[in-house]
Formats: sequence, structure tokens, C-alpha cells
Amino acid sequence: MRLLLVEDDDHVAAALSAVLAKHGLAVVHARSGEEALKALLPDSAEPFAVVLLDLGLPDQDGFEVCGRIRKICATPVIMVTARSDVRSRIHGLNLGADDYVVKPYDTGELLARIHAVSRRNASGGGEQPAEESAADEGLRLGAVTVELPTRQVSVDGSAVPLTRKEFDLLALLAQRPGVVFRREQIISEVWRTSWEGTGRTLEVHIASLRAKLRMPALIETVRGVGYRLVVPASGASAAARPPASPAP
Repeated sequence: MRLLLVEDDDHVAAALSAVLAKHGLAVVHARSGEEALKALLPDSAEPFAVVLLDLGLPDQDGFEVCGRIRKICATPVIMVTARSDVRSRIHGLNLGADDYVVKPYDTGELLARIHAVSRRNASGGGEQPAEESAADEGLRLGAVTVELPTRQVSVDGSAVPLTRKEFDLLALLAQRPGVVFRREQIISEVWRTSWEGTGRTLEVHIASLRAKLRMPALIETVRGVGYRLVVPASGASAAARPPASPAP
């Protein structure tokens, strides 16, 4: 996931960029409003998933920058600022910000908010062509097909029975292939609870999925962070893979 950090303090930006990078985010740092707007122009090389916008910028107020961002793109904006008063929060949200985080903040909460707004943006993009809508209903990942409406999974055309939580876990990862999901995030979204005491449950479900799908490499462990789904190479078949699964 590519993220634009708009922050004039180089020390703050460097520290936050290092943390975000450890969680699989590619951070581009802009030191001013104009630099941020230039990076967000439609002809830029690659779009950003989220903008983290500080309000205290050297060339213009962050509120003004947010308003100008909304005129050129729909990229989700999270305002990150020390301004904690309700009026500022309301003003930021009315200008088009998707979320508002007050400094000092917990890094885990910030990461959760980043993933939340990026998911909302990915799933709420308006009308889609018929072929894209059909693709959304059936996620095809190499030999694996995940049918979201019917909650069915197949490998090379053969149905694979999964438990409810196994399907929810696979569907979460499959909707963002290649993206690293933190363990805490997975537990929160699939089990609707906190990480404490649930970590072993997640590991067991990951191992079960790898075994049932007979594709151990499909779900990759990102040590110290979480898991991501790796799309198999074209033509890869479950039959050619051993049924054994590695430890999560």
C-alpha cells in the first residue's frame, strides 16, 4: 500500500515512516501543501491509498490543503494533528477528511484507521462495469476461486469445505492480495475481539486453511507483523503441491 505523509517536521516524518514501513506501507514524504498536491495530481506515476495530513504546514493551513485535495482526487485523507478541539474536527470532516487523529496517538490505532479508510475507499467506488462487478463476486487467485455471495471456495474447480471463520479469514486476505494484514487487524475483523488470548486461534486457522487448500505458499507469514495472500503463478495447481502445511 502506497501512502503520502504530509508533515513538515523531518524527525517526526522519519520516525513515523520507519514504523509504517515495518507494517508493509510504502511511504512518500511531502514537506508542504504544494508538494503534496503535486504528488496527488492525476498524471502522477502511481496513486496513493491514503494521505496522512498534518495541519501545521509551512506554506498553507492543512484545512486548505484538504479542500484542494478533494478538488483533484478522491484519495482518503486522515488528518493527523495536535488540534483536539471539536470545532477543528468537525471542520476537517466537513472539508472532506475521512478521519481525524489527534497527537499523541497510538501507532496501532493509526494503522487500524489507515487500513479502515483504504478498505472503505476500495469497496465504495461507485458504479462499476458489468465485468468488474462479476469479478468482485468471484475472486480468482490462480487456481483458487472465492465466491463471496455464496461463501464457497474451490481449487482447480473442486469445492473445498471451510468453516465460517476459515472462509471469513480467507475472504479478508483474498480481497487485498499482496497486502500485509496485521494479526491484531485480522483478529478484530474476523473474530470481532481484541488480540489478547486469540493469537493461537488465528495460527490454527491459518494452518487449517493451508492444509485444506493444499497450497502452503498461498498465505505467507510476515514475521512480527501478520499475514498476506500471495497469488500463485499462472497455471499453478493445487494437485502439484504437497498437502503438508508449514507452521504459521
